[in-house]
Amino acid sequence: MNEEIRKGRQTPTVSRILPYEDSKGAEAIDLYNQTGRTAQEWQERMIEDIMAVNADGLWVHMKAGWSIPRRNGKSEILIMRCLWDIINGRRTLYTAHRESTAAMAWEKTVKFLAKIGYKEDEDFKSYKSAGRRSIEWLKDDTEAVVNFRTRTSTGGLGEGYDTLIIDEAQEYTADQESALKYVVTDSKNPQTLMCGTPPTAVSSGDVFLKYRKRCLTGAEDDAAWMEWSVPNLTDAHDPELWYETNPSLGTILTERTIRSELGDDQVDDNIQRLGLWLKYNQKSAISRDEWERCALTDKPELQDEIRLFFAVKYSRTGTVSLAVAAKTEDEKIFLECIDCRNVKDGNEWMMPYFRNPHTQSVVIDGAGNNTVLADDMADAQITCETMFPKVSDVVAANALFEQQLFAGNLRHMNQPALSQAAANSEHRAIGNGGGFGYTSILEGADISLLESTALAVWCCSNAKEPVEQIITY
Repeated sequence: MNEEIRKGRQTPTVSRILPYEDSKGAEAIDLYNQTGRTAQEWQERMIEDIMAVNADGLWVHMKAGWSIPRRNGKSEILIMRCLWDIINGRRTLYTAHRESTAAMAWEKTVKFLAKIGYKEDEDFKSYKSAGRRSIEWLKDDTEAVVNFRTRTSTGGLGEGYDTLIIDEAQEYTADQESALKYVVTDSKNPQTLMCGTPPTAVSSGDVFLKYRKRCLTGAEDDAAWMEWSVPNLTDAHDPELWYETNPSLGTILTERTIRSELGDDQVDDNIQRLGLWLKYNQKSAISRDEWERCALTDKPELQDEIRLFFAVKYSRTGTVSLAVAAKTEDEKIFLECIDCRNVKDGNEWMMPYFRNPHTQSVVIDGAGNNTVLADDMADAQITCETMFPKVSDVVAANALFEQQLFAGNLRHMNQPALSQAAANSEHRAIGNGGGFGYTSILEGADISLLESTALAVWCCSNAKEPVEQIITY
């Protein structure tokens, strides 16, 4: 006896659907199934919700958006809609971020119309030109058409449609929305559909993210939202989470395929495969490439006269990080984060570092805790210079840190925890003069690792060179 094949979750993990009693979705599903393909259960449920109509025959949801991890067939719903629209006399504009996506959608729609039984040049006509593709309906004396194109900041201006489709919606920008949102204004029954994945570090759009937030907070009227996702950053290698967030797993997607695609970037794997929506914009203040350009593969060559500059950062979350910086032979600054511990562990663990004969100074940032550490150092008879930075010093330290990093004047050993903090950091305003500090775009990550390192670099960079003493008799 064959065991039943396990399938991914068929209902969204997060959704907002308005109540309805009737839908045109079954008509779209029937058309699609006539192409030789069979709509999956989750696709049938979604198209029913998207194409829900009220007592007047108008769309219940004037806007509908959905987010599903890659390779699950989320755009297939858009093809179903294109088929139904053109046969039912609607004018549709299908837009995508990449030309290849728009071209593929056009090719599929033409192919599926033929498979249903409609004939080119008799029932419909297809056109292809540079950057634009169209399908024009020739039957029933309508002006039905589906235009396929890539998005620009001016595309669509002056044209009128009934349905606006935004594929690859994570790349949908405010400029593009400004040009496109009015193309359905004159329709008697308009609808806008947005489909994509959560934004990544290289995504350029923010419209999709804002629409999702408005839907889930109830701020968007006459709108629907559906997604398959995990709520927080988690283990992307857990098969149970694959089934929870990938509705086509077990049909068109396999465990083996997912296993082979996962890499070392847990954030990207969570976004692409588990549908994670980060709570912050993932545009890091410091990119991974910028950080790794300064990484060393061998132990650094420090100056003959080693001078160590330590920095301690007490965080608001109850942790404390210790970092160190020193000059290299080629006049660069080598930096390293030594440790990050709970404040409850006390300060004794830092004392051996401060007793090092090469230690020049220690900068301590953290109101209240700084004086405690200074007293502990005095009790331990540690006599190196101690500094308590003002807000203006922290602002200067962070600015200097980035200037030195981007100029290629820093060196580090690519410590995993510090690298993660740096490549997933975001500026936050501090002080009154436009200065910035750091916050993490990763939930649970400790940004004090990066903050202590920036202070250590600032201390090292601003240190005066020792004056050589000349003794005469």
